[in-house]
Amino acid sequence: MNKVDLWYGHDNLDPVLKEQLLSYSDAQKEDAFYTDIAFGTAGMRGLLGAGPNRMNIYTVGKANLGYGKYLKTINPTHPKVAIAYDNRHMSKEFATLCANQLSDLGIEVFVFDSLRPTPELSFTVRELNCTGGIVITASHNPKEYNGYKVYDETGCQLVPEKVEKVIELISEVESELDILKPVGNPSMIHWINEEIDERYKEAVKSIQLRPDLNKSQLKIVFTPQHGTAYPLMSQIFTELDYRVNLVGSQLSPDPDFPNTLTPNPEEHASYEEAIVVAKEVDADLILSTDPDADRMGIVVKHDGEYHYLSGNQGGVVLLEYILSTLKEQNRLPENGVVFNTVVTSDTGEMLARKYGVKTEKTLTGFKYIGTKVAGIDQGKDQTYLFGYEESYGYLIKPFVRDKDALQACLMVAEAAVYYQQQGKTLVDVMNEVYSEIGYYVETQDSLVLAGSSGSEELARIMSVFRNLRPEQLAKTDVVYFEDFLAQKRYEDERSFNMPYPAENVLKFGLVDGSWIAIRPSGTEPKCKFYYCIRANTKEEANQKLNYYQETIKSIIEKS
Repeated sequence: MNKVDLWYGHDNLDPVLKEQLLSYSDAQKEDAFYTDIAFGTAGMRGLLGAGPNRMNIYTVGKANLGYGKYLKTINPTHPKVAIAYDNRHMSKEFATLCANQLSDLGIEVFVFDSLRPTPELSFTVRELNCTGGIVITASHNPKEYNGYKVYDETGCQLVPEKVEKVIELISEVESELDILKPVGNPSMIHWINEEIDERYKEAVKSIQLRPDLNKSQLKIVFTPQHGTAYPLMSQIFTELDYRVNLVGSQLSPDPDFPNTLTPNPEEHASYEEAIVVAKEVDADLILSTDPDADRMGIVVKHDGEYHYLSGNQGGVVLLEYILSTLKEQNRLPENGVVFNTVVTSDTGEMLARKYGVKTEKTLTGFKYIGTKVAGIDQGKDQTYLFGYEESYGYLIKPFVRDKDALQACLMVAEAAVYYQQQGKTLVDVMNEVYSEIGYYVETQDSLVLAGSSGSEELARIMSVFRNLRPEQLAKTDVVYFEDFLAQKRYEDERSFNMPYPAENVLKFGLVDGSWIAIRPSGTEPKCKFYYCIRANTKEEANQKLNYYQETIKSIIEKS
C-alpha cells in the first residue's frame, strides 16, 4: 500500500486532513508524500497540510515524542520544558499537543497562555531553569507555513550533535499515524502569564547605553507585521519615552497577514504600509519585526528619502554605536569579542578591528552564535559585546541566546536618537564607516527549488560549484576556496583544515577582497548565493556585483 492510501485509509486520520488530502492535485500529493519532513538544526519547518512532508498533528507529534525522550536523557529525574507559539495557523493547537504529550511522558511543562516572541522563549528557558524549550513558529515564512523549533538548557537552538540524538529517538517512532492522542497531565502543565513578560521587558530595557538621552525629537514608526512583538515592544518604547507611531493595520495577530505584502523584513515589500505611515507623520526611522520577533529591519529617512538598511548594514551601524559608546565611557574591555557568521559581510570585522575588538565567525544560523555565547565565562576569558548575522538577526545582551528583535529595535532607536543630536542619520554613520574601511555592497540571491525535482537540482548545483575550482571568477583571481562540508580551505595549491562542523556551504574568496558564498537554505527549498563585494566607491561596487551575479547565473545555466 502506498503512503497516500495508508494515510487516507487510516482510522486515526483527522477529518480536516482527510479533506485536504482529497483536494490535493497530483503534484501536491507528490510533494506531500515523496519524503518525510526533515528534522534539522532549525527543527522542522514546512507547509501545513496532510502527508509526511507537511506540518500537521502527526508529524509534529512524532518529532515531539523524540524530543521529549531526548529531554529525559538530559535530565532523567526532573526534566522541564518551556513552550511558546506565534500567531500562525495551528500554532496554538501544536503547542497544546506538545504540552499534553510531554506531560504524559512525565515532563514538567511551562506553556505561555498566548502568543509570545521567540527570544522571550529563549529567555524563559534560562529564567525557569528548564531542560529545553519549544517554539511553534515559521518565523518570516509565508502564511501557508508553520514550524517546530527546539532549544537546549542554555536557551540556544540545538546544534547538530544534539539534533542527531533527537533524530535517533524520533526514528524509533515507527509511524506518525499510530501515535495515540495525548491525554495530558494537568498537574504537570503550568501556564505562563505576564510575570515572565515583566522580567523579560526589564532585561531588554537593561541594554541601554545612554538611558538619559532626550528622545523627544526622533519620530519612529514601528510594525510587528501582524506578529508577536506587539504589545511588548510598544510597551517598552512607551515606558522609555520614545515617540512611536504604530502601523495600526498590522497590529492584529492575524495568521493570514492580510495587511502586508510579506511578513519578512528582509524584503522591501514588507515596509509598504509602514512607509505610508512614515510619510504621514514625517518619521525619521522605521523599525519592523518579523512575526516571531527574532528578525528586525530598518528604514532611515536620509536627505528626504527613505533608505533601507541591509542586515549587514544594520549590524555595522549597531556595532559602531556600541563600540564607540563603550570606548567613550571607558567601558570597552580588552577581551571583548563580536560574533557573526561565515556569510556575514567582512565590514563588521574590519570595524571591530579598528576598536581592538576580536571577531569570531561561526557557521550560518544563530544557534552557533548562541552556543559560543553559552561557552563564554563572561568577563574572564572573553566579554561578549555583540552578535549578528546578515539575515537581520541581532543580539545585544546574552540573557537571550537567540537573535532578539526587541533588543535590536531598542538599541537602533537609541543610536538614532544619539546620532540625530550629532546632526547625523544612521545612513551618515554607515557612510562614515565606509569612508574608513572601503566601500562594501552585500546582497543575496535565491533560487527556489521545490519538491523532489528541486532537491535533485539543488544537489546538482552544489556539486557543480564544489567541483568547479576556478582560477578566476568574472575575470578576477580566486585566491581561496572553502568547502565547509569537507571542512577544508584550499589556498596556494595547499589545503588547510577548517575549525567548523561540517555543513554544506561553499565560499570563493577573490583577490579584490570580495567573496561569494553558496549554501542550501535550512528552512526553505532554496539555494542561496551571498555576495560581499569590496571596492573604492559605491558605483564601482555595484558594477562588480552585477558582473559577479551574471557570472554565477551563467555557470548555473551552462552546467
